[in-house]
Amino acid sequence: MKDTRRRWLLERLQRYEPFDATEAQMLARLIAFVMAQENCFDRRQPAGHVVASAWIVSPDRKQALLVHHRALGKWLQPGGHVENDPSLIDAARRELVEETGLKKFRLLSGEIFDVDVHTIPARGRDPEHPHYDVRFVFEASPHAALRASEESRELRWTPIKQISSLNASASITRMARKTRLLR
Repeated sequence: MKDTRRRWLLERLQRYEPFDATEAQMLARLIAFVMAQENCFDRRQPAGHVVASAWIVSPDRKQALLVHHRALGKWLQPGGHVENDPSLIDAARRELVEETGLKKFRLLSGEIFDVDVHTIPARGRDPEHPHYDVRFVFEASPHAALRASEESRELRWTPIKQISSLNASASITRMARKTRLLR
């Protein structure tokens, strides 16, 4: 395998412990996709593509930072296409900065925090397609200055216990449950 990002990802996916049965199914889909698609990071890939996200938590682990995604109309974690980033962690970090304006934050672990496979609706010339989302956890102060990007309507630090009031999807609530287990 020539692509070091792809090899790095497969190594981590194969040792990743899913949180529940739903995530285990998504992990299996993600591994199969990455193994089958040499160009799994290419956003022009008609079968979908791997993307990277940043789950951002407060130092006390009682809040998470969500963005209200303009095109999707949902509260989500920052994330997006891998582009030419050298690693998925770099892609998640870039998306974090672009979508929140945060200047001070830290990566809590170089290991994968969560995986998810979700469908992105057709838009313009882009047909409906799956995003194979690989997520990493970061920490930032809820008092830091924020700046919404053109992709977002609003940014909000939300108490972990209230996350489901903004987005009750299994994807988001699973990350909220995992946050309670972080040290």
